[in-house]
Amino acid sequence: MKKWFATSLTMALSTSMVLTACSTKATVQPSSSANSTTPTASTTPAKKGDISVSVYDRGKIPAAEGTLEDNRWSKFINENGPANVKYVPIPRNEAAQKFNVLFASGSAPDIINEFDPNILNPLIDQKQLMPLNDLIEKNSVEYKKVLQDYPALKKVATSPDGNMYKVGRVLESVPSYAVFVRADWLKKLNLDVPKTTEDLYKVAKAFAEQDPDGNGKKDTYGMALSFRSEFAIDMMFGNPVELYGLVNDQPSRAFENARLATEFKKRLFDEGIIDKDFVNDKNGAKAKQDFLNGKTGIYPTFVGSWFESTVTDIQTLKKAVPDADVIPIALPKSPVGEFIPDVTSPVQMTTAINAKTKDPVAAIKYIDYMDRVSTGTSLLFGVEGTHYKKDANGCPQIIDPNKSKAEVSWADDYAHFYSRLLLGKCAFIQNQFNPEIPEQKAGLDMFNKAGALYLDSTKKYRFVTLQELIPTFPKDLQPSFNTVKKQITDTWLKAVISGDKYSADQAYKDVQTAWDKAGGKQMDDFIIEWYKTSKDSSFMLKDLWETVAKQAQMKK
Repeated sequence: MKKWFATSLTMALSTSMVLTACSTKATVQPSSSANSTTPTASTTPAKKGDISVSVYDRGKIPAAEGTLEDNRWSKFINENGPANVKYVPIPRNEAAQKFNVLFASGSAPDIINEFDPNILNPLIDQKQLMPLNDLIEKNSVEYKKVLQDYPALKKVATSPDGNMYKVGRVLESVPSYAVFVRADWLKKLNLDVPKTTEDLYKVAKAFAEQDPDGNGKKDTYGMALSFRSEFAIDMMFGNPVELYGLVNDQPSRAFENARLATEFKKRLFDEGIIDKDFVNDKNGAKAKQDFLNGKTGIYPTFVGSWFESTVTDIQTLKKAVPDADVIPIALPKSPVGEFIPDVTSPVQMTTAINAKTKDPVAAIKYIDYMDRVSTGTSLLFGVEGTHYKKDANGCPQIIDPNKSKAEVSWADDYAHFYSRLLLGKCAFIQNQFNPEIPEQKAGLDMFNKAGALYLDSTKKYRFVTLQELIPTFPKDLQPSFNTVKKQITDTWLKAVISGDKYSADQAYKDVQTAWDKAGGKQMDDFIIEWYKTSKDSSFMLKDLWETVAKQAQMKK
């Protein structure tokens, strides 16, 4: 693993690289050095196979652009690719339920685009996914070369039985979350940047109660808590939620940390510091809108695109509040220590092929097509001269962020398994920004500051290793875990919103009882044994920090 990163991380690109566009007739040509493995097109087009492909439905496509099944991107792929593709929308936040229904009814798509190992691994155990070794060896060009060039990808993809059931990608590691704060509100109320979670509470309370926007009304929220904003709070307290963290160098469910996080959230709720209807903001859309409208002072959030979060969103905020000043802050220190937010894994397993696929060759050829540099460049950046231009280093640079956002910021899910590192030196997310444009220079500064704050190896990480690399439970334990995890999640939430009727301490006791009854000891023993026997051979945090250090050197 170390050797691979030492030789291969001359290229990197964040999972959040976005802002792509393309007309249904246009293609973007790869650079002369980027697509040497792409076959030369024959004069007689091969007959296309018919396949179905899942794609996340995040509710981001503007009505004018169509639907996930029918839009400029689906047309572009079908016209230029090797297969006739029918896209199957999968609600991002209900993926497990949706896939369960589809597989149970025998109508699951041929290609399953899904990150969560808790969804894919049980399907492997049930023999619902196709082993890919022979299919790749005999019919793949692009993806087979990716596996050859990045041995760690193949290592992570290979199951204990020696088969590969998943397709993956390689990319740059960047923070997946950030905590954004209105610095102009801090200045107006004479407050310092919060360093601890107690400081964070006091600042949030002031933002909610002291009229920081100066309109004479009590109409501001101190902090967002909807959807993934809540996860960022969990990170501050080292709460691994459904997974395992490290406590005294041993995997642990860390229920004590979860209790502390729950007490903090409950305090915000009870005192009216947050939107009390946050539970119904299922995808965080209202929380984001409140922030962009200038009504929320602290916005912990998932960052799908650093360019969008630091440039496009900030410009939207400034239209509502011209003097708004937003800064990223380090996760405040909690009673259990200082943590960094979740980061993207440089090796991600993203995709599988249904075992019942009628045309597996068409499926792997589609995967190859989507893994070409030419296709990836089109899907991630759009048309040269229309949506991007090349900078002095030959890297794509967005021309009009608003145009790209409106037309294609939602299109990156079609490039679900594209290996971003194939873009070479242009892979680094910093190349998205044009420092000659003031608002993009400011966005780049925000991104660099966030990187310095969050990619800090001296601080703790809430998981035992990168989230998707933690093994799932064997099939005899997985059903019990699936049942109890929802019970535990509901129990913590009940404590947050129930006032004096249900305390965090009582929730803590009830969670421990539920875990014990569900066979929690057996689950704990499984993960502890995996960590004991695999920590030296698996991709762990030490490997992440070595990767991040190499990336930092590459950017200089």
